[in-house]
Amino acid sequence: MVAMDLFRSEEMSLVQLIIPAESAHDTITCLAELGLLQFKDLNPEKSPFQRTYANQLKRCGEMGRKIRYIQDQIAKSGKTSSYRPLTDKDINLNELETKLTELEAELLEINANTDRLQRTHSELTELQLVLHKAGVLFGSARDAASTVQHQGADTENGSSIEEAVDYPLLQEQTDPSKQARLGFVTGLISKAKAASFERIIFRATRGNMFLKQAPIEDAVLDPATGEKVEKTVFVLFFSGERARTKVVKICEAFGANRYHFPDDPNRQRQMKSEVDMRLVELQSTLDAGIHHRDNVFNSIGYNLEKWAVMVRREKAVYVTLNMLSIDVTRKCLVAEGWCPVSAKPKIHDALQRAAHVSNSQVNTIFQVLHTKETPPSYFETNKFTSAFQEIVEAYGVGRYQEANPGCFTIITFPFLFAVMFGDWGHGICLLLGALYLVLNEKKLGSKKLGDTMEMAYGGRYVILLMAMFSIYTGFIYNEFFSVSFGFFGGSAYQCPDPQYSVKNCPTATTSGVEKWSYEPYAFGIDPIWHGSRSELPFTNSLKMKMSILLGICQMNLGILLSYFNARYFRSALDVWYQFIPQLLFLNALFGYLSFLIILKWCQGSKPDLYHIMIYMFLSPTEDLGENQLFIGQTYVQIVLLLVALVAVPWMLFPKPLIMRKQHIQKMHGRTYGFLRESDTESTDLEVDVEHDEEEFEFSEVFVHQMIHTIEFVLNSVSNTASYLRLWALSLAHAQLSAVFYDRVLMFAWEYTNPIIRLIGLIVFANATVVVLLCMETLSAFLHALRLHWVEFQGKFYQGDGYKFHPFSFKTLFEEDDL
Repeated sequence: MVAMDLFRSEEMSLVQLIIPAESAHDTITCLAELGLLQFKDLNPEKSPFQRTYANQLKRCGEMGRKIRYIQDQIAKSGKTSSYRPLTDKDINLNELETKLTELEAELLEINANTDRLQRTHSELTELQLVLHKAGVLFGSARDAASTVQHQGADTENGSSIEEAVDYPLLQEQTDPSKQARLGFVTGLISKAKAASFERIIFRATRGNMFLKQAPIEDAVLDPATGEKVEKTVFVLFFSGERARTKVVKICEAFGANRYHFPDDPNRQRQMKSEVDMRLVELQSTLDAGIHHRDNVFNSIGYNLEKWAVMVRREKAVYVTLNMLSIDVTRKCLVAEGWCPVSAKPKIHDALQRAAHVSNSQVNTIFQVLHTKETPPSYFETNKFTSAFQEIVEAYGVGRYQEANPGCFTIITFPFLFAVMFGDWGHGICLLLGALYLVLNEKKLGSKKLGDTMEMAYGGRYVILLMAMFSIYTGFIYNEFFSVSFGFFGGSAYQCPDPQYSVKNCPTATTSGVEKWSYEPYAFGIDPIWHGSRSELPFTNSLKMKMSILLGICQMNLGILLSYFNARYFRSALDVWYQFIPQLLFLNALFGYLSFLIILKWCQGSKPDLYHIMIYMFLSPTEDLGENQLFIGQTYVQIVLLLVALVAVPWMLFPKPLIMRKQHIQKMHGRTYGFLRESDTESTDLEVDVEHDEEEFEFSEVFVHQMIHTIEFVLNSVSNTASYLRLWALSLAHAQLSAVFYDRVLMFAWEYTNPIIRLIGLIVFANATVVVLLCMETLSAFLHALRLHWVEFQGKFYQGDGYKFHPFSFKTLFEEDDL
């Protein structure tokens, strides 16, 4: 029943709604909850800023921005798992706007205070590190200087060279005339910039500097950026005010944070104590601010998601209201849109419910409009049929109520895939993956999946049917990971040497085996063909002819569907001058080839079908000789060839000529009608005729028909050959499977070493998964897609319609337009 509902799109109606102004919002809301009405934009000439509800849309956009800001703050806090659902009373849009404004202002203030306190905390932390590291540097320098003074001459003799390096910088000059203005700068700089910083300072001061560095073990929070950076504490000594100016500018250029460091050790200890106390106070203040922020988030609870849904719904309603035209005199809004004919009772109920909710004294007027516009195409699908319908609509959305190939694709698409993927071992692997997606569809549907997984999840039922059909064709091909089984009885062949069985026959791959029974194998291909010297010629011939038969059947189905289209749209010209000649031409040539294939199988004879088809065109009267399959075959071929030749002009000439004659008669009758009217009325009628009647150009119609005829004739040959891809991909799949089995698994199994066997098994499994279950699956899928789009749908499917997109809250969240 579902498949037949897909055969033609739903019957649609263009309806008009005259909605009272006071109930407009509730009416659109109820219709969106129903989701069966596609509104038309009655104000296409107006920009978004000129429409009636532009201010309401601006409010909704601003509220959406505030909700996103709050959501970002909650995500940054990392405390979402601790929230509990809170019961909140119903809130209207005005109350929500006020509440969001208050929440945003409060969060902005909290964040500003937190950022300011965090910056101060980071600066104090860096100052604490400077006091510690620089204090150690200065302390070691003073100890070295005092040691040098006690050692006296030892230093001059070079006994303590390392300590003497620091001595001149800290040594007090006794002679005031020789004292220099020695200064220093302390601070932190990024460890990555330390080397460049030292080189630039050295060049700027011409070597009159001394730099000591003490790296910090852990990364610290930079006050400027708020990010953790690996830094090092530096103490830079220089001489003179000009050098100080250069040093300060270079520190600013390198982003080095400078901090005051006192010379007096007592002052250093006092300053360090003060910094420690301030850090403790700041940390307690920061903790209190974070606790207050978490309380604000907890007060929101899960209501934030509900508010986001509410704002998105309101915005969508106002976007739709802007598509309506306003009748100021009657204080109402006029809406037009498409809806399924079967949905009219539901729409009436929704309109009555909206009038009751809004307490409107006047009900919405619902009326059907008559129009010549082409309605949208709408198919009511479910989770099973939607994927197959999307396969069809990826080619193009069907014209309104033309025959839909979707209901046939449900069977033909997975079957043609399975013809190319015929291995019941691989089919079982594919089935397990599809069952995982189907059985866990609720859990997977609520997760954020990757692109590939999302695609596989959307087509889970397509994959399920492809796997089931692959198992079926795998039994027909008798292929299980390139191994055959005799599940359906014994073989009709035996080994010439009676002491050997069929499987162990030594001549199977050389001279072959002999047939002893005329009873065919019960189901599928006889397993004796597997591994024999005649396997490839036999399977190639079988699969090639089977591909032609399947292709002719599907193309005939496409031509037959064109008849149902022509009959449904009451186009007798398409029936007589398109359907019939196309059917005759295709079957006179390739239908006859299919008949010969079946007849050859039934008779068991060995005629050359290539010779028959070639000389049917080159020399139709020549005697067939040993290639003759039935009595009178030559005369039948002559008749079929004449039918094919007659079908070409039959498609080309009559339809354009008849259309031209009908157009002339129509215009001739209207001309006489104009003469009976007055001059004014005649002018009006002429204008109407020019507006309603499409312009007819015989040359354009004839050229179009000629292109269509040539295309069909050429495509009949190319499309039939295109179905040979079924044979080619099936052969490639079987040969790849055989290579992996024989050259990898069996080759490794010849060794008794378990490690070699394990490696062979792993390589075989990986090759099977990557090449056969992934690449071959994708290849067969794409080829089946091509056969349906071009060879099948090209015979009847126009695909130039447009899809029905009703205004619905259900599909609203698929669009990220908040």
